[in-house]
Amino acid sequence: MATERYFFHDEQLSADPISGEKPLKLKYHAGGKWMESTSGNYMPCYNPSTGAVIAYTPQCTQDEVESTIQAAVHAFPKWSDMPVGKRMQVLFRLKALVDKNLEELTYLCAKEEGKKWEEAMGDVLKVNEVVEFACGAPHIMKGEALMNVSTGYDTTRYNHPVGVFAGIAPWNFPAMIPHGWMSPICIATGNCMVLKAASFVPQSSMRMMELWQEAGLPDGVLNVITAGRKEAELFLHHPDIKGISFVGSTSVGLHVYSTAAANGKRVQALCEAKNHALVLCDCKLDRTAQGIINAFCGCAGERCMALPVIVVENKIADDLVAALKKHIAQMKLGPAYDKGSDMGPVVNKGHQEFVLNWIETGIKEGAKLLVDGRKPTVPAGCEKGFFVGPTIFDHVTEAMSIGREEVFGPVLCIKRVDNFEEGLKIMNASRFANGSVIYTQNGYFARRFAKETHAGMVGINVGIPVPVGIFGFTGHKLSFFGDLHVMGRDGFIFYTESKNVTSTWFAEDTTDHGKVDTWDGTMTSMPEKEESIVIKECC
Repeated sequence: MATERYFFHDEQLSADPISGEKPLKLKYHAGGKWMESTSGNYMPCYNPSTGAVIAYTPQCTQDEVESTIQAAVHAFPKWSDMPVGKRMQVLFRLKALVDKNLEELTYLCAKEEGKKWEEAMGDVLKVNEVVEFACGAPHIMKGEALMNVSTGYDTTRYNHPVGVFAGIAPWNFPAMIPHGWMSPICIATGNCMVLKAASFVPQSSMRMMELWQEAGLPDGVLNVITAGRKEAELFLHHPDIKGISFVGSTSVGLHVYSTAAANGKRVQALCEAKNHALVLCDCKLDRTAQGIINAFCGCAGERCMALPVIVVENKIADDLVAALKKHIAQMKLGPAYDKGSDMGPVVNKGHQEFVLNWIETGIKEGAKLLVDGRKPTVPAGCEKGFFVGPTIFDHVTEAMSIGREEVFGPVLCIKRVDNFEEGLKIMNASRFANGSVIYTQNGYFARRFAKETHAGMVGINVGIPVPVGIFGFTGHKLSFFGDLHVMGRDGFIFYTESKNVTSTWFAEDTTDHGKVDTWDGTMTSMPEKEESIVIKECC
């Protein structure tokens, strides 16, 4: 356990009226130290299951953001020069510490973000999934070599760390994204990082930072801060930041991508989605219904790989609706950290209102409201929590914004079609292309769908087709800006730069080393002697 903690107790704070407990006051981490911010601006962090304030996190000043960058700059030369095997020892120890503290990390994630217990545990375990992959750095970072590329000349390609990166994390996965998608591969490849944790849910990221310290990560290699958008803008312009990994809205992602890229930085920006599933009449109906509910209600719909739209063949639409309503009626909403809850709350009051406003929009647009989640039943103690129940709209058309725009809540839209071709056309018309799903037992249509869908992550009878960490998270269209995705081999390429070294050596016992030509030996094939070139006059 770190001796200095990421929080402190401010005696001037009053107890929260809902919980009766005093909220924590949080710090930021730079150069191996937890420090109190000088900012007078602190944002409240809630327990969304009850509505209680559990912490206040600083909106750090620009000077404090600068201090985290300089801490990383200072740490980079020594960390990048450390043998890759020694760097991996830190990651191995981190993995063991995450396993050891799994229950605590799960509870913290559930408490601050609102994921139900098993979802919060998955959020944490996804950290280790990528950490384990990143431990393959000694093999994945290997370059390539070829002797005698030209007579007496050899070429070797090396992969080097780049420098300091900034990670700008969202609030919906407070452990997995900052400490799974962003920091492990960055650190394993010898880079340093400044991580801007989401101000709504910073504690999971800060607790993980303590575990990195306990694992022996040198000071300054990883730094964690919370800040407002104005202060975070520094990352996009700062000459010492070599790249940005961002997850968030499409509007902000486009700004991050265009601004940082214009300043010569590498960027991967993962943004919004409106994933669709095509449900064919030969699907396993009840299993499909359960998969759809898991996909649109899981994590309260607050994930960019959620399934907010299903495109259903008319032949089975009514039967599928009946199956969905049957299973939803059995769901129990409750505290995220209660292992008996089937679904937890959304993250905060503002987002609850955002989702509820979208439900009102769907009603105004003429969609048929089949299941209304605006006033869900919740257990005692959760009356002031930020709950939205499962909601289903039927007969949604392409003219309705509820079926086109990201709602980021447990809201399902049903679009009815006559056949495969009509359904695929609707799906591919979306400006987003994160995930797409088909439910069918027909191999021909499954294969066509996998080939013809625009989405970068495709599920065949899999409602949330997120690949494991050894593959990349491959969104397209307005769901992603950049060239190299997070995780997988792309992740290693994003955090390294290649260097080709060509060499030749001269014999010690002679002074005749031959004539140096224009190509200095790097042309693979040259004529042995000059040949005359005959140009025939055209008749």
